[in-house]
Amino acid sequence: MNETVNQGFTPRIFSGIQPSGGLTLGNYLGALKRFAALQGGKAETIYCIVDLHAITVWQEPEILRQRIREGAAAFMASGVDPAQSILFNQSQVPAHAELAWLFNTVARVGWMYRMTQFKDKAGKNSENASLGLLAYPALMAADILVYQATAVPVGEDQKQHLELTRDIAAKFNHDYGVQHFPMTEPLIEGAATRVMSLRDGAKKMSKSDPSDASRINLTDDADAIAQKIRKARTDADPLPGSAEGLKDRPEARNLVNIFAALSDQTPDQVLTRFEGQGFGAFKPALAELAVETLSPITRRMGEFMADPDEIDRILGQGAERAEAVATPILDRTKEIMGLLRSRN
Repeated sequence: MNETVNQGFTPRIFSGIQPSGGLTLGNYLGALKRFAALQGGKAETIYCIVDLHAITVWQEPEILRQRIREGAAAFMASGVDPAQSILFNQSQVPAHAELAWLFNTVARVGWMYRMTQFKDKAGKNSENASLGLLAYPALMAADILVYQATAVPVGEDQKQHLELTRDIAAKFNHDYGVQHFPMTEPLIEGAATRVMSLRDGAKKMSKSDPSDASRINLTDDADAIAQKIRKARTDADPLPGSAEGLKDRPEARNLVNIFAALSDQTPDQVLTRFEGQGFGAFKPALAELAVETLSPITRRMGEFMADPDEIDRILGQGAERAEAVATPILDRTKEIMGLLRSRN
């Protein structure tokens, strides 16, 4: 992180996950594990279940409530401590939505239409997509900048949205002649920031994939995890001695990256151990490691989900702490723009 760019801002990390259900190994390695590891450092950590983003497409209300709690359970089961980090759901802090509207007046329509995720989700029938889906990146920018977050841990697929966040911050600062918002920097690191499908090494592991065999769910039991890894698509060649040798072998590279991320090693370190061996030897070792790592998380998630009132209490407390950070920043934003502040 380039600290000189954001000098004068409190070091603060923000990130969130949508409560769309079925969290996977990809969510754990690409996000949740990293969120936990970032706690207790020089920067404050603020983590959010972004339920306002979820409703850009229609959600069954009762299922959505369940998924919000499941997201919170996954955060905590993965090591995010509500005493060390602020953990809450987005809709409980109105400042997110209010700043998003202010940013709708700053962002340009053309910027929104260039977002690849809008094109992917709206498809050919984009005129029938919700306005919220188009404006989604402005809300994402508000999520980050309402805390003046200086860094965001993101996957490669989210870099475009973070670049838009920086564009909005830069335009606001320029238009009003202030240095009110930081130039938030991406934190992209680790062997498996982008975990790919077990059935197709060219596609991201996704909870929306029709094939359950394409992913490892955080709710899978040990037998399901082992079976999915055993059936994961690979090739017939032995493993090379370095990651360079996996360049044109996407399925093999994905499994090696997963092993590296689960074991806190580099891909080269993993390959030093398995050089010359085939997947008949590698897959059982990966399955054992995955079960060993994920089983405690699955168990802890179940324990948290057994007490939804406690989850709601934790999220409510987190929302109060988040609001205490966000409100002064939002008030100052409105003041800069010439709006009258609330007397409350």
